[in-house]
Amino acid sequence: MTTTAVEGRAVSQDGTTIAYTRIGSGPALVVVDGALCYREFGPAKALAEALSAHFTVYTYDRRGRGDSGAGTAYEVGREVEDIAALIEAAGGSAHLFGMSSGGTLVAEAAHRGATSGRIAIYESPMIVDGTRPPMDPDLPARVERAVAEGRAGDAVKMFMRYVGTPGFFVLALRFTPMWKKLKGVAHTLPNDFSVVGEFQRGTPPAADRWAGADVPALVIAGGKSPDYLRNAQRHLADALPQAELTVLPGQTHIVKSDVTAPVLVEFFQR
Repeated sequence: MTTTAVEGRAVSQDGTTIAYTRIGSGPALVVVDGALCYREFGPAKALAEALSAHFTVYTYDRRGRGDSGAGTAYEVGREVEDIAALIEAAGGSAHLFGMSSGGTLVAEAAHRGATSGRIAIYESPMIVDGTRPPMDPDLPARVERAVAEGRAGDAVKMFMRYVGTPGFFVLALRFTPMWKKLKGVAHTLPNDFSVVGEFQRGTPPAADRWAGADVPALVIAGGKSPDYLRNAQRHLADALPQAELTVLPGQTHIVKSDVTAPVLVEFFQR
């Protein structure tokens, strides 16, 4: 088993360089991060280590983050092409696991035919009923304006308040090294709104929204997550052509690798 992490670069269709880390041995598995996360900040690194005994795990910096290039004008399709480039770097075949907005990207990548492997998704952020008010339609523009004006901290605060982070926690973060890392990727928040914005309106997506994602899929929800997130995962599992839903007791939107990894191993090894 290869336990030493190996750094690499993939080139996406538009020429953007995507930095990745490979660890482990076995079938290829690409892990897709959520908002504000990248290889050195977020849950992907610990999860990759937990999965490395079973898979060759690829973690990467989504475009505009960490060591990856930003490319030109953003489109969700460019991120799908990034995933396709990573699958090509992995030998042309890979399973996909995405967390939060990364999970939405995984569903989109499968829908657009980027992978023929299995996919797993942890809490794609959608609002499909009245258990949470829909997103203020002006929020993405306000966040983008804050970024354009150099107010990265304000952009992060607006995003964190929207996703339900307690105000006292946001205030405390400002006095930790984590705040600098968050501000360092604040400019990518508009990208995540592009990925999930259509699913924040309080109405379910069309039943055939992911009809092209005709691969075995696992949708995962946290048992202690808000009702709106759990309900959204039920809708997603119903909408994906070959999906099943599992709920992890006691878990929240914060992915814990020691709980998630065994579930992923069981699913991907079927």
